[in-house]
Amino acid sequence: MAQERLKYSVTYGGRAHELTPSGGEVVLPRSGVKIHHSGSCRHLTDSGDLPRHPDPAGVLWRQLLDASDPAAFSASRGLVNGAGKPLTGVCSCAVRAVTDDHADSLPYWPLEAAFAAFDPDAHRAAVEAADREAALFRERFPWEEWPELSLDRYALGQQPGLPGPFYSRDLEYGSKPLGSITGGSAYKHFVFRRRDGSWWHDPKYPDAATAWAAVRAGIVEAVGAARAGRVADIDDIPAVASGVTVVAKTLRIYAPDAILPVYADHLTRHYLSLAGGDAYAGLRPFARKQALRRLFQDREGAKDWPPQLVLRFLSWWAPPRVAPRIVRIGIEDGARTWPQCLAGGYLAVGPDALGDLHGFAGSEEFTGAPGSDGSPDDPGPWDLVGLRAGDRVVAMAGRDTVLGVGQVTGEGYRWRADLAGHRHTVSVDWAGSYAGVLDPSAGDWGPRLVTDVRPKLWSRIQALRTGSAPEAVEAEAGLLPPLDAGLQRISDALDRRGQAVLYGPPGTGKTRQALRFAVRRLGELSDDLPGLYPAAEPGDELFDHTVRALTAAGRLTLVTFHPGYGYEDFIEGLRPRPGSAGLSLETTAGVFKEVCARAAADPGHPYLVVVDELNRADLPKVLGELITVIEKDKRGMAVTLPLSKEAFCVPRNVQLLGTMNTADRSIRQLDSAVRRRFAFLELLPDTGPLRGSPVDELDLGVFLDALNHRIRRELDREKQIGQAFFLPAGKPLATAAELASVIRDEIWPLLQEYAYDDYGLLTGFLGEALVDSVSHTLRALPDEELVAALYEEFQDRADAQPA
Repeated sequence: MAQERLKYSVTYGGRAHELTPSGGEVVLPRSGVKIHHSGSCRHLTDSGDLPRHPDPAGVLWRQLLDASDPAAFSASRGLVNGAGKPLTGVCSCAVRAVTDDHADSLPYWPLEAAFAAFDPDAHRAAVEAADREAALFRERFPWEEWPELSLDRYALGQQPGLPGPFYSRDLEYGSKPLGSITGGSAYKHFVFRRRDGSWWHDPKYPDAATAWAAVRAGIVEAVGAARAGRVADIDDIPAVASGVTVVAKTLRIYAPDAILPVYADHLTRHYLSLAGGDAYAGLRPFARKQALRRLFQDREGAKDWPPQLVLRFLSWWAPPRVAPRIVRIGIEDGARTWPQCLAGGYLAVGPDALGDLHGFAGSEEFTGAPGSDGSPDDPGPWDLVGLRAGDRVVAMAGRDTVLGVGQVTGEGYRWRADLAGHRHTVSVDWAGSYAGVLDPSAGDWGPRLVTDVRPKLWSRIQALRTGSAPEAVEAEAGLLPPLDAGLQRISDALDRRGQAVLYGPPGTGKTRQALRFAVRRLGELSDDLPGLYPAAEPGDELFDHTVRALTAAGRLTLVTFHPGYGYEDFIEGLRPRPGSAGLSLETTAGVFKEVCARAAADPGHPYLVVVDELNRADLPKVLGELITVIEKDKRGMAVTLPLSKEAFCVPRNVQLLGTMNTADRSIRQLDSAVRRRFAFLELLPDTGPLRGSPVDELDLGVFLDALNHRIRRELDREKQIGQAFFLPAGKPLATAAELASVIRDEIWPLLQEYAYDDYGLLTGFLGEALVDSVSHTLRALPDEELVAALYEEFQDRADAQPA
């Protein structure tokens, strides 16, 4: 039997992947379009021996992924299929997406292999551009002037009309070739002028002049230390300790050989841990930067590279795992402005009244500025500042017309004063032709200018270009958008704790959200299973198909707890088995024990157990010994089961996601040992999907908000009504008959239970027009009259509106 190849983790497209090396040759298919690293790959449908191509350095996979024209690269190397067609992709038997946990359990792709695949010449132009930019800075701000540099030449936020240049502004927003320090707030610059004309500085200084004198002296001392080879001494300069990125980028200009141009400290730690291991733990920020620089000064293959080229290599070899966003931005007056955006390589929006957004210290100052038209819920153009290079932008006119799709370039947001209007812009490399019209039912974008695009809709947008059906668009690395905020919370909690509970009032979509997470996360990490659609959403047949496929493969297990559910069902118990002497009792594995056995034999894939109604069972009894070994830091540690006497442990690739209805039982009533081992994520009613969906004259979102306001006032937040009651099959109720049936058959009985048949309280919930407090009944109104009564009670009365 051939020895199994060592696997590595690698980051590509912002996501963790598992690399299975080629072993010196790649497999060429007869009819497919991807290279393979295994002749027994399930995606190879060809029979018989397949042709091989030499890959002595084991780097063809990366060179193909990096190629600007994959077909031309493959043609030049002889990487063609049986029909002579160049291969343009890499199969998952070579590189496949995995969980961060699994990637962290693997060694990272070795530096030596990366050096063999990296092409320095492809980055020389960028290095030279950075050197030219640094020289321009030294011309505008000569180092000899720094000991007496004035605050108005340094500080961000200077008043209009003052002659520039301004060091802080140019450093953050006008030096793209040197690398970015954008993001966060202006506080990293030590001293800056607010929009109201006042100065911000560290409060330990009495005024801005004193603060600037200390900061200026600190920067001069830091550059002097770096030039003398004492970069680590910068950590001992208190005046500049809070601005690591600003000082580091300043060193790139005035002491360019002292450090690698890795400005953020978290990036320094990231690269140092991968390239140098644990030997540098405990160092302070600039000591880390000094260590990283020395590490590559001494490394064969890179010791003659300038620092900027080393950075280009590091960000190619091991970029942080941050998947690019995919966002929709509406174009105002698209017929007029879109052709200019397309030709100019940008996207432009208004309003322009407040000028360059870089003049604000942060989002709070922007949303609080008079005339900003911004709010925490809809900050308007401020959302553009958060876009970064690599993010994808879908430019749209209205709800359904796609104008174009592209990638954000450079530093993202830019104020273009030369435009006649719509001067808030984002630099975008528009790709190909995506123009087309989506199904109007594709989704409600909501009020925000910048809106994250969900996976299903992204597949539909992709199909506009490919001409294929949405379900045929492959979920390859980089195709699916990042998880939305709700699913990301679940993912973070499970990665952190290993198990989590979604809890909240009835109808808030807890089970739906758990299954959405399963389809998306398991679906995108199970590329060995055919026919999965991780972009599918509930209500779609493809979603149901994916749930069934994941369940059949054992990756997803659905369980519902109830009062009779016990330890023997979940871990192990005695079960009768027929034999020659009649029935006998045998030890039988329970649901969770079986999942753990499958997961232990398949560590490269995630396994998820979804437990609905988690709180309806006696949890300490059901979990038994699991209460110890389910903890994240005890995964892999074995306990002896009392019945079978077997050693049992929970693998790291098993996660448990429960749902809990708080109208039945509060989390405060759970056993404290259980509570400590789970992360709890609350799901409250979300009327967003109901807003703008009237039944006759009644807006469903307004009605539900007002009803829940009354329930919170009279009872508590755990007994609110969830939006799912009004969203059958994921779509809002549309007719008076549908709404009346939900009120009579679902909402009314639930409110009766909450009120313990206190009809005075019930009248306070729904109003006298609907509740007969004398006969203790819901009035027998025709459907249309019932809806009209709800409208009068909830939408036409100020006291009914939520606080």
